[in-house]
Amino acid sequence: MKSFIVAFCFLAYAYALTPVDETGAEVLRSNSDQTPDGSFQYSFETSNGIAAQVEGHVKELGKDELALQVTGSNQFLSPEGEKFELTYVADETGYHPQGAHLPTPPPAEPIPEYIQKALKYIEEHPYEEKKQ
Repeated sequence: MKSFIVAFCFLAYAYALTPVDETGAEVLRSNSDQTPDGSFQYSFETSNGIAAQVEGHVKELGKDELALQVTGSNQFLSPEGEKFELTYVADETGYHPQGAHLPTPPPAEPIPEYIQKALKYIEEHPYEEKKQ
């Protein structure tokens, strides 16, 4: 449920970034469906460049443990007219967005040789607790 809320907040954020004069915007397409088992889908598109598609379903993690898995995408135009597209998966592991406009981490540095040697030593000499 938290993931769905995060996805909804991101969609609201995308909407907030659109140009202020939205008085002429029209809904071009809007579909939604919900089933008794908790699955749902919705999609919409507006004349001002906002669009979203979302699908969600409940998945069983264990005997008494359920999780909501949501996959979707949305797009919008910035006030400068630049098109932003985002796809995401939200599940029990968190919210995982992907988009060309999102920042990426710097490339990983190689592991220094002294740390590689230490890790090898630890692997070859596992800790054994002494019994008293």
